[in-house]
Amino acid sequence: MDPLVRLRAQPWSALAGLAPVAAEALSRVLAGTPAERVLDRTLRDHRQLLAPQRQALKEAVFNVGLWRRRLGYLLGRNDAPAPLLLYALLHGLAGVPQAEAASLAGVDAPPELTPGEPPLLALRASLPDWLADHFAQEWVSEAEDFCAHLNVPGPITLRVNPLRTSREALAQRLRTEGLETRPGTWSPLALQLEGPRPNLYGLPSLQEGLFEVQDEGSQLLGLLVEAQPGETVLDLCAGAGGKTLQLGAAMENKGRLLAYDPDPERLDRLLRRCARAGLSNVSVLRAPPSGMAVDRVLVDAPCSELGSLRRGPDLRFLKSPSVLEEFVPLQRQLLAQAADLVRPGGRLVYATCTVNRAENQDLVAGFLRQQPDFRLLPPGAGWLRPECIQDGFLFCAPHRHGTDAFFAAVLERSS
Repeated sequence: MDPLVRLRAQPWSALAGLAPVAAEALSRVLAGTPAERVLDRTLRDHRQLLAPQRQALKEAVFNVGLWRRRLGYLLGRNDAPAPLLLYALLHGLAGVPQAEAASLAGVDAPPELTPGEPPLLALRASLPDWLADHFAQEWVSEAEDFCAHLNVPGPITLRVNPLRTSREALAQRLRTEGLETRPGTWSPLALQLEGPRPNLYGLPSLQEGLFEVQDEGSQLLGLLVEAQPGETVLDLCAGAGGKTLQLGAAMENKGRLLAYDPDPERLDRLLRRCARAGLSNVSVLRAPPSGMAVDRVLVDAPCSELGSLRRGPDLRFLKSPSVLEEFVPLQRQLLAQAADLVRPGGRLVYATCTVNRAENQDLVAGFLRQQPDFRLLPPGAGWLRPECIQDGFLFCAPHRHGTDAFFAAVLERSS
């Protein structure tokens, strides 16, 4: 994949006259304010902008935020101000002629840019050095391809709510609301949006609980639990509840679905989403679960989140090398806690959205040494496609599957 192809297709001429607005927004992003927040504020402050101007401004803010390291290489300096970085993006990466690029960026004396490909992966893919080194170790010959895919926005994927409708019926309904979709590749619940991103949250079909927005790889994690009607199932790290809703639908609203998260506000949001989705078998736990024996537990563990870096242009620059180790003690604790709650013969699914052996394969190997009454099961036996399986684990990634990167281990307690 060449992520620069997408840059060359953007309506950059719509930036004419917006150089001061772009420079102010970019300066805030480069200073560390999250790009999503900066863009939202900027567009609200300039409501008069036309759709092409808003699109061009969004692309400018996101792509300078994303490509800042490579742009610094092109300019021969790491301290370049926002207008120069925007000029380097337009001329050096998007192919806009020099004079036009300088005019659009508000640069009076445009410098010549360093020719040729940058010599290092970190510069080519615009990553911190430590992160490029980490991905090179994790992916080896696939590192270049993986990192290139981190520089293209991920697709918008929906998960149908089978309590309310079918995938085919949802696609028809969305067509009446002006959206075209296509079936997902890996999950039987997935629909991918085609065309520009709409305001999904204004759609009646979403308000009626017909679907949720959920990456296709994330959907596979919920499917691996294989929750059945009438069982007792625990989502130990429920967050705002996307996978909880998926598990409840798989259970056909029968049985007990328990959801715990240390953040009470997230649990409150989960209850509202349950009502919209037509789920009545969900109980939120306000204290850590103990003293129970459940059929299945999902541990979608807090992690370094290196698998979803394409979802935000500045996420890679807001992390530090310590993130590779800081979640491991918590993950060990959560796995041990979950193991105590699984009945004999029950299932435990451990999952992350990261690419880091310390949090994934190594952590599960350590767990199995400590817990001889658990064994590793083949993930998704009979339904998960073999392309999603590596060394006995679920493993998907943007350059292989078009999803964010996810890891999961399916563990069974002996009976």
